[in-house]
Amino acid sequence: MDEKETERIERINPFFVDYGTPHDTAPFDRIRMEDYEEAFMEGIRRDNEQIEKTINNPEKPTFDNTIINKDDDREGYYDLLDRVSTVFFNLLSAETNDEMDALAQRMQPLLTQHANDVRLNKRLFERVKAVHRHHRRLTPEEKMLLDNCYDGFVRSGALLDEAGKERLRQLTEEASMLSLQFSQNLLKENKAFTLHITDQAQLEGLPQTAIDAAAQNAKERELEGWVFTLDMPSYSPFMTYSTQRELRRQMYMARNTVCTHDNSENNLKICQRLVNLRREVAQLLGFKSYADYVLKHRMASNVRNVYHLLDQLIEAYKPTAEKEMAEIEKMARRMEGKDFKMEPWDQSFYSHKLQLKKFNIDSEMLRPYFELSRVIDGVFGLANRLYGITFKPNADIPVYHPDVKAYEVFDRDGSFLAVFYADFHPRKGKQGGAWMTEYQGQYIDRKGRNIRPHVSVVMNLTKPTADKPALLTLGEVETFLHEFGHSLHGMFANTRFESLSGTNVWWDFVELPSQFMENFAVEKEFLRTFAFHYETGEPLPDELIDRIVKSRNFMAAYACLRQVSFGLLDMAYYTQKKPFEADIMTFEKKAWKKAMVTPQRSDTCMTVQFSHIMEGGYAAGYYSYKWAEVLDADAFSVFKKEGIFNQHTAQRFRDCILSKGGTEHPMTLYKNFRGGEPTIDALLKRNGIKKRKNNK
Repeated sequence: MDEKETERIERINPFFVDYGTPHDTAPFDRIRMEDYEEAFMEGIRRDNEQIEKTINNPEKPTFDNTIINKDDDREGYYDLLDRVSTVFFNLLSAETNDEMDALAQRMQPLLTQHANDVRLNKRLFERVKAVHRHHRRLTPEEKMLLDNCYDGFVRSGALLDEAGKERLRQLTEEASMLSLQFSQNLLKENKAFTLHITDQAQLEGLPQTAIDAAAQNAKERELEGWVFTLDMPSYSPFMTYSTQRELRRQMYMARNTVCTHDNSENNLKICQRLVNLRREVAQLLGFKSYADYVLKHRMASNVRNVYHLLDQLIEAYKPTAEKEMAEIEKMARRMEGKDFKMEPWDQSFYSHKLQLKKFNIDSEMLRPYFELSRVIDGVFGLANRLYGITFKPNADIPVYHPDVKAYEVFDRDGSFLAVFYADFHPRKGKQGGAWMTEYQGQYIDRKGRNIRPHVSVVMNLTKPTADKPALLTLGEVETFLHEFGHSLHGMFANTRFESLSGTNVWWDFVELPSQFMENFAVEKEFLRTFAFHYETGEPLPDELIDRIVKSRNFMAAYACLRQVSFGLLDMAYYTQKKPFEADIMTFEKKAWKKAMVTPQRSDTCMTVQFSHIMEGGYAAGYYSYKWAEVLDADAFSVFKKEGIFNQHTAQRFRDCILSKGGTEHPMTLYKNFRGGEPTIDALLKRNGIKKRKNNK
């Protein structure tokens, strides 16, 4: 037996044993590719074994022997399947490769089949149903868990006949695979495109930060010149500053036609099929449409309320948005001639010119004051000032990539609160965008120990270059604050059951903590705590801060309608009651037309890259961002009144909302903090939109 074979036999899969790491964090440095599949299969086996024990228990079904032994009994029998799934699927988004993609394709059908086996297990459901009908006196949190458990079975088909269950299996397994394929196609298409420039004259107008980053991109690819990509830190400055209209067109068309080409990464048919699969699932379960199915467990409650919000926003914002676009077009014609016709790839360029004219400010002026390490200090300092928590780097906590930083988080009293991972920059195996996730959720075990969470924020912020640190835009600072708000929701979790802790809340409530934090980005008192020039150390000048505040609502109405248009598109797909056979690109243009204030191109498509609603969990829920924006504006108005750093107000926000997870109805939690239900007034005021008399 050779040495390699001996090592294979003697080595223990790290998922099978105590991690032996600080705070039992995932041992990324010890995990090998072959460990995942072995752990998945063993996790499924253990799951099935535990279910057999439950359904064969001769004792009468009770809350304690049927419900919670599945949810929080980790002692001596941790949830292996959850353990490996969490690590694998988080890395599939943040640090994937061809091997992981292939394994995901193999495992996804097995995992979906297993999930169906659990939810459609008749004997297990009979025990759950018996407990739901007859149980001991429960605490409100226990009652919420029981209701969620029972309803989860019902919404997964437990009440269907055998033919219905079999059809549901087919639909969910196909949808699961298509969602994965959608995601993998999008990543491949986005990473495949580069704009390679060798003529320095074609860099005209670009700020030095963008040029340096492009030079570094070229060097990493062993190319001469400069390379621009579809990652936002590269794409956005190019579209804003480049004077090369034809190159702007190429970049715009590349980004807005991904996954529409005649190749293996085309997502058009996948999207059409996903819409139909979800519609059929909902109708099989007794709902008119997938939106009706989803909204039963949302604050909005029904389709009518969603459209009421979207229509209300269109009525309030569209007149201003039309004026904003007219002003940009006027600026463009003044610069280029009266016959100039604006195209989508011109909008950022001339919008920037108008912003400069009106406010003498742009993102490049601010970059030198937003050096990443200082922004980190500022964001952490904000959390300390509000909630008294502190962040301490810990190099002994394993990470999955050198870019990732790991921190221990301590509460006001010095007790350990959470592990926090920060992953800031784009790279080859990383999806675009920004998100927060968890490697371990918070819960209280049977011995009464409060098991603290391990949360992670993953972003695609501007990278450092050979001679400059990472210098962010104000928009990137807002992105950091947004994801950090989600992480606070996770870190402050203080509930008994993991399935109710942290961000495990209804989808149109989960964005409140994140969007709430964005408000601080333009607050002078906050900016003064960290915004110092990376070379001179000079603070961000007051007059520049004043210009930031004054320009806050520049193009705010257009930005609002853009989000509304995405909400309309989402609802158009998922309110379908009949088989969806329309051409995706044509359907899309019609679906969001009433929110549009600029002409649309027939050869571009958002749907095929709309991860939120196709594979990210926001199907029939994208309106949530605007719903939560009403909440966050209303909530922040309390801080504006009582002081943006008021610790008493912050503690109330933590106690009433951030620590409660999904233990109560979201509106109950919000009213506990606010003292009443929110209105649209604070949002209209914040955005500088004059409120109409008939808006209620």
